[in-house]
Amino acid sequence: MTSLRLLFAGSPEVAVPSLDALLRSEHEVAGVLTRTDSPQGRRRVMTPTLVAARAEEAGVSVIRANRLDSAAASAIDDLGVDLGVIVAYGGLVPATVLTIPRLGWINLHFSLLPQWRGAAPVQRAIMAGDTVSGATVFQLVEQLDAGDIFATMTEPIGAQQTAGSLLQQLSFSGATLLANVVDSLADGSAHAVPQTGEVTVAPKLALDDGRIDWSAPAQAVHNRIRGVTPEPGASTSIGGSRLKVLEAAIARDTATLAPGHFDCVGKRVLVGTATDPLELLRVHPEGRKAMDAAAWWRGLNSESEVVAS
Repeated sequence: MTSLRLLFAGSPEVAVPSLDALLRSEHEVAGVLTRTDSPQGRRRVMTPTLVAARAEEAGVSVIRANRLDSAAASAIDDLGVDLGVIVAYGGLVPATVLTIPRLGWINLHFSLLPQWRGAAPVQRAIMAGDTVSGATVFQLVEQLDAGDIFATMTEPIGAQQTAGSLLQQLSFSGATLLANVVDSLADGSAHAVPQTGEVTVAPKLALDDGRIDWSAPAQAVHNRIRGVTPEPGASTSIGGSRLKVLEAAIARDTATLAPGHFDCVGKRVLVGTATDPLELLRVHPEGRKAMDAAAWWRGLNSESEVVAS
């Protein structure tokens, strides 16, 4: 098998397993493209992306760029790579840069394309109630997530699984899929096929996507909570204060409650929806630490009815 000279483009934690898989391979990671350092934490300390930190630990040169302008394109060109490999880089690759590597670019995307093209495929899949997700490696083209497909793999979505846990799971299984495609491109056995089927889109989540609508059916509410966890987080308002819901479950064995109305049955904190109530398991009250829902309820000391607004 011919060894390829690679440029890896990625930024967040979910891209690190793919970088590690390529660093372990027979190929050479000649450079890493990632987003610029950003202020993190309460003290707003300038911090490199997790991909940048891993690349520097491995002794790989890093190109930091949020936009692939002429300077970034020149730096990429200077590396003389055969193939660009992208996983959650967080920026568009223009046509002028797509043509720099001899074999173009391939992209690992965490959905079964053409379903959920866009920035938040796992989150949108869970919010929509999908029971199966997966990953796709495809040829990067100018149109968003529309290139021919080299390989796919599927993963079931657990009934209680959050977007965060599913993304972590897919980041490892997807890394193996990606490394296999790179090998097939190196030995000439790779074959890509056009995307077929219904196209759905997965735009980036906003804070408002996490607002819970208790008037929706229980399953839809639960799907939304799981889909926006950990970011931007599911929340509701209690007495003018924000309450983040970290974990919940559908309570099919209890009496119904009016949508948004809270009750405590035994040690179970329940909230009404359009159908079955939801049981809150873990919450994060505004200005306090995350805690069990029962502990939060005990601390309310409220003699009046508790209703979300």
